[in-house]
Amino acid sequence: MANRAGTAPERGAELSPLARMQAILGGSAGNLVEWYDWFAYSSFALYFAPHFFPKGDQTAQLLQAAAVFAIGFLARPAGAWLMGLYADWRGRRAALTVSVAMMSAGSFAIALIPDYAVIGVGAPALLVAARLVQGLSLGGEYGASATYMTEMAGRRRRGLWSSFQFLTLIAGQLCALGVLIVLQRLLPEADLQRWGWRIPFAIGGGLAVVVFWIRSGLMETAAFEAVRASGAARASTRLLLRDHPRESLAILGLTCAGSLAFYAYTTYMQKFLVNTAGFPKATATTVTAGALIVYMLVQPLVGWASDHVGRRRTLAASFAVGALVTYPAFSLIAATDTPWIAFAVMTALVVILSGYSAVNAAVKAELFPTHVRALGVALPYAIGNALFGGTAEYVALWFKDVGHESGFYLYVALTMAAATVIALRLPDTNAAELET
Repeated sequence: MANRAGTAPERGAELSPLARMQAILGGSAGNLVEWYDWFAYSSFALYFAPHFFPKGDQTAQLLQAAAVFAIGFLARPAGAWLMGLYADWRGRRAALTVSVAMMSAGSFAIALIPDYAVIGVGAPALLVAARLVQGLSLGGEYGASATYMTEMAGRRRRGLWSSFQFLTLIAGQLCALGVLIVLQRLLPEADLQRWGWRIPFAIGGGLAVVVFWIRSGLMETAAFEAVRASGAARASTRLLLRDHPRESLAILGLTCAGSLAFYAYTTYMQKFLVNTAGFPKATATTVTAGALIVYMLVQPLVGWASDHVGRRRTLAASFAVGALVTYPAFSLIAATDTPWIAFAVMTALVVILSGYSAVNAAVKAELFPTHVRALGVALPYAIGNALFGGTAEYVALWFKDVGHESGFYLYVALTMAAATVIALRLPDTNAAELET
């Protein structure tokens, strides 16, 4: 096996534990930074929304900020398509490097955009443009990183190692909240509202530059090198839909429910705690951060369990329990004024969702052969995310705005119930060989 950075091990060679760990951590570091940059938007929306959308009350301002958040998701299918093809043609490492460069550009742009008082409608227009660039980046990031980490993980502990893909996703969100908590402690409220919200985007842009350098030295996967050497047909959308329609639809359905639940339980929950339950902003941020810490730490445990009990059972249990508890959980949080109760309920929700989040990278990658794997993982995932994940906050705020907030709880529960049926019909993919 070659140890030089950027060179894949020879076909059939087993990665050493150290080399495998280096590859997983290298891929994870970039994933963390990409998701930090993405979630900085939702974490700081309470502070920057008035700068870009000055008209209306808090709900109206958040609704407009959520609409831009959803618009960013519209770019993700295009990014998934372009970068998925690129990853299957040129390699996982090449796609990962390009995606983080685009994210850096988007973050620096948001940090520098003048607000509405300075350039008028140009401010929200530039914000939309920056989020579209970030959406293109993240659309490509998911498929490339999920494929890279799963192919590097090895068959016996694939659930465990590939869970780091979502662990670092949560860590990125947690880092965004952590920066918010620090700034809330260090800056007066007026300064954070006026200019301090720009700091996290500048930090994210700088970190992405560092990750660009790290990713340029990553080892390519043996699976991709083997396919490239074999002269197999290059990935294409037609090839994917012709040969793997059932797998693509399954990923689409699982992602619709998983992404909707994820954004409902995490990014929207911070605003729900303020806008519905009536908690102070700082308290809502602390509760959300505490639940996310537990959520992050649970991922490897659930991934490890899936290596023993199977991905299908893990997915089905997660969606079935989530469908049953979402409505009463949101209703309880809406009625409580005790932070510890809100924390306990939110933590229970994200732990339940771990049955999806910890194994989704592995199970999706295991459904496709190597030559279309990155595209097959990325494209249906990005479409499902755009349709249900990206619109989660907007739909929730719309239900609240029309006076039927509990309709959102039911919407999430029914979508998870549908995903339970899809999960039960999946093949159990634990034994799939991805490395050669």
